[in-house]
Amino acid sequence: MNAPDADEREPLILAYIGLGSNIGDRSNYLSEAIRLLAEEESIELASRSGIYETEPVGYVDQDAFLNMVVAVTTSLSSSELLERMQRVEQRLGRKREIHWGPRTIDLDLLLFGDVHQDAPDLILPHPRMMERAFVLVPLIDAMEKLEAARARTYREQLERVEGKEGVIVWKKTC
Repeated sequence: MNAPDADEREPLILAYIGLGSNIGDRSNYLSEAIRLLAEEESIELASRSGIYETEPVGYVDQDAFLNMVVAVTTSLSSSELLERMQRVEQRLGRKREIHWGPRTIDLDLLLFGDVHQDAPDLILPHPRMMERAFVLVPLIDAMEKLEAARARTYREQLERVEGKEGVIVWKKTC
């Protein structure tokens, strides 16, 4: 079978995925999640932020998180990408026992191109990302490498968000 012509291929979408871990070897869970995502045929890693250590939000009686954001290009739909992300969470032992509770890995689809979606299983852009410094700081970090003008918009929002001082660089981008 011949490869499809360039104009027959599905268009690539640039998506941003937030990653967080606060159980066990947090850094390893982040690395493994990225590796498993990159192994998917229709997902290509485009950029990654540094890793940031942050205090928990919501349910605060738990260990600090390591958070980061990766940018990927994909020909998948937003729902298909979410399904792949959830499969990675399951492979890495994610348990959903306490809302906002401890987890080996948490993957959140933050942005999917310019798509606005309000479905029961997926809201885009992510509904709470604009109020969370632990999401905005690594998002801007990953986005600046690919979309500097768009990153400026998120940096302006970050200036209005509380809690920036609780987002500490744990490891710069490799």
